[in-house]
Amino acid sequence: MENLKIIGSDEWCVFKKLGIPAIKARVDSGAKTSSIHASNIEIFSKDGVDWVRFEVDPIQDDSSILIKCEAKLLRSKMIKSSMGASEERLMIRTALTLGEDTYLIKLTLASRDTMNYRMLLGREALNKRYLINPVEQCLLGKLTQEEVLQKYSQFSK
Repeated sequence: MENLKIIGSDEWCVFKKLGIPAIKARVDSGAKTSSIHASNIEIFSKDGVDWVRFEVDPIQDDSSILIKCEAKLLRSKMIKSSMGASEERLMIRTALTLGEDTYLIKLTLASRDTMNYRMLLGREALNKRYLINPVEQCLLGKLTQEEVLQKYSQFSK
């Protein structure tokens, strides 16, 4: 248990391989799997392997930024929501950068339009790495709205 970093109830995440320089995630130890807001999800074949193409609008209440992503499809998975409803979601594995750490996580693709956060960071991604201080936010680094928009300046419509 030693050497675990402390994170807040939300943190800024980076997905370099997906081209996402900053997305604020809600840290949720009640959720097993991490999830990212995705739309226009489409499965396609690349060299005989299933891949998935999708779009992420990473900033809540700002649809002017749209990132087109592609990743190898890991599998589809039945997910039970906090309301108890089950739905099938596509899952990818990709590198997450959280603070100074980069490691692979599983990520389901879901519509999070009605949620306050574009991403949910579940316990599989946190396990044996972090402790959560639920009263703090962005302990691994804060970004101002201007800094976030600067990171996305090349993507604005």
